Amino acid sequence: MNRGIITMSQKELQRLPVLEAVLKKQTTQVEAADCLDLSTRQVRRLQRRLEVEGPPGLAHRNRRRVSNHAKQKRVRRRVLELIRQSYPDFGPTLACEKLGERHGIRLSDETVRQWMRAEGLWAGRRRSRPHRQWRERCASLGQMVQMDGSHHRWLEKRWPEFVLMGYVDDATGRAYARFYPSEDRDAAFDSFKRYCRLYGIPRSVYLDKHTIYKSWAKPTLEDQLANRWPQTQFERALSELGVEVIHAHSPQAKGRVERLFRTFQDRLIKEMRLARISTLEEANRFLKGFLARYNRRFSRAPRQAGNLHRSAPAGKLLGQVLCVKEPRVVANDGTIQVDGQRLQLFPPGLQPLARKRVTVTIHPKGRMHVLHENRELTYRLLPAVPQRVAEPPPESIPRMLSWKSTPPAPDHPWRQFTFGAARKNQNTQAPFNLQSLRT
Repeated sequence: MNRGIITMSQKELQRLPVLEAVLKKQTTQVEAADCLDLSTRQVRRLQRRLEVEGPPGLAHRNRRRVSNHAKQKRVRRRVLELIRQSYPDFGPTLACEKLGERHGIRLSDETVRQWMRAEGLWAGRRRSRPHRQWRERCASLGQMVQMDGSHHRWLEKRWPEFVLMGYVDDATGRAYARFYPSEDRDAAFDSFKRYCRLYGIPRSVYLDKHTIYKSWAKPTLEDQLANRWPQTQFERALSELGVEVIHAHSPQAKGRVERLFRTFQDRLIKEMRLARISTLEEANRFLKGFLARYNRRFSRAPRQAGNLHRSAPAGKLLGQVLCVKEPRVVANDGTIQVDGQRLQLFPPGLQPLARKRVTVTIHPKGRMHVLHENRELTYRLLPAVPQRVAEPPPESIPRMLSWKSTPPAPDHPWRQFTFGAARKNQNTQAPFNLQSLRT
């Protein structure tokens, strides 16, 4: 700083004329304290410094000094070295958490962010989001749960791609998730059953229009007469449980679960990498502890107290609803066909079942039950019907009628045809004799 130049802030410059008026007896210390939003004690302190040192005395004493809260340079070098070696693709917040958990270095995430930006390890993220109509959170826990599946390489190159079935409560942001090989009907049934056994049955479920969750079939005449729309097996199961199904018209409409997946694709992948998770089973075991930590930190209290989850049915009753149910008509010989298999039914008391309707329930693990008037029937799996073998064509069929092509003989007239200059002598050649070809 050059001699005679004073570095002062705008606040300090505004104090100078007021304090000078106090020195000249033009105003009182109480009025100056009210004007500067200070106490009278601070006004007297600044007045003495102005009398002794002049205007430079109003400058802050710690200007151009190292802050008492500044971290030591060796700590900064150690942190940046750890980030380069172990957390090169981590964000500042997650890197700050790992530094405290694994290395015992307690820092604020803003400090780590500034250090990473200064070293070029973090450039920040700017997301341009289109405007969407804002929707207020639900008021109570269990009023609505958003559900979806996320296909991703959750274990990076250590395992093929699989899906994460995720649930997030709209009122509190409490999350539940589980990994499955694919997003199919069995994964939807199993994940929802596990959620209900853990938290209870929600009042409504908000999901997309995947063919698992919404039927695109045209209503039949029977559906039109009953004033209903075709349902998927998942919609049918939720309606039996009294759960309202709400279909989103866009991914942004169920943005809470979409943002959950975006967070998990950053945090969860890196957490499993540090824990050296390499299989789907290990990932599901690790997910339980991860979700507990995540919910403790990021979930919030609902606007209204109370839990709208209903208690799930005990025992196997919940599994009897969350399964595939298909109606069948019993044949005259007491058999039905399910997925290409024949089942011989044994009714109780030798009661005939021919031409009667039964319900076949297929559970996610492949178990089947046959129900008639809410009573389970015993059955036996019959051998498959032998398929008809196509007869080979008889050898008596002439070869000329077969589809197999035969190349022309070397002396065939087609091979005598020439192009170009030799075509001028074509008129001098002998005419084509059809009788010779027949012989």
